[in-house]
Amino acid sequence: MFAKASGLAYAGLFVALSVIGSASAQNAAPSGGLVGETHSSLGAPTPWGIGLQPAAGPVKEAVHDFNTLVLWIIIAITAFVMALLGWVVFKYRESVNPTPSRTSHNTMIEIAWTVIPVLILVVIAIPSFRLIYYQDRARDADLTINVQGRQWYWHYAYPDNGNFAFDSRPIPTEDLKSDQLRNLTVDEPLVIPVGATVRVLTTGQDVIHSFFVPSLGVQKYTIPGRTLETWFKADRAGTFYGQCNQICGTNHWFMPIQVQAVPAAEFQAWVASAQKKYAKADSGEAPVAVLPAPATQQLAALPR
Repeated sequence: MFAKASGLAYAGLFVALSVIGSASAQNAAPSGGLVGETHSSLGAPTPWGIGLQPAAGPVKEAVHDFNTLVLWIIIAITAFVMALLGWVVFKYRESVNPTPSRTSHNTMIEIAWTVIPVLILVVIAIPSFRLIYYQDRARDADLTINVQGRQWYWHYAYPDNGNFAFDSRPIPTEDLKSDQLRNLTVDEPLVIPVGATVRVLTTGQDVIHSFFVPSLGVQKYTIPGRTLETWFKADRAGTFYGQCNQICGTNHWFMPIQVQAVPAAEFQAWVASAQKKYAKADSGEAPVAVLPAPATQQLAALPR
């Protein structure tokens, strides 16, 4: 039975390595994502996709590097354990070893299987902490965006560009155009300039949500009563999709994220039009959901 189990395990390992190879080939090939391309473009999930979405910025590149490191460590451990199991099954099978050893303790083996896992965890922990701190705070940010999670939609504000704000909601299925993605395309996307370091300040209005855009490597909770910081950068023009991945209530699925990365000149033109679009009305009513504090005050309140 051990021999059969070992054979099945080896077959499973072979299949797993084949799948990993296919996934690597898939991720290595560019899948688009530029403005005007179809919904198979970069920044969106693909049917039967395996592995991480292709990177669209430096944060996601760092995530890819760490994921590859951990993947190879897992492969090495799996291969070693399977080889060791096969060796034990072959060498100590009953037909060649009718009188098994009754040794119950081996000091060197016990030290090894304690120290080696610790060293493996250290190898994983060091780049893991580096990645966490790399994602944590923006350095010399070019743009600050306030992101507020609400039940169930997103609220964005641009304090560095006149502090205008707007809501972002998914487009109903019956109103979708042929090039729009169901449950991912929104009426008001989050627009950013290509190549800019974008500081994101998140907070929640009601319950905990999660601002998550896989291809940009950004994920941060929006927690009521707290302001959290993260950042991202898009190194190419395109549309990048995400969703709230925190189970935040009945309409959890109703919180997609669409980030539109455009050239700097196009971004400035969009800002000018957005300032007019979301400015307060002539009647004297307040602007649409203007945040109570500018980005500098929110940053000062963050724990250091």
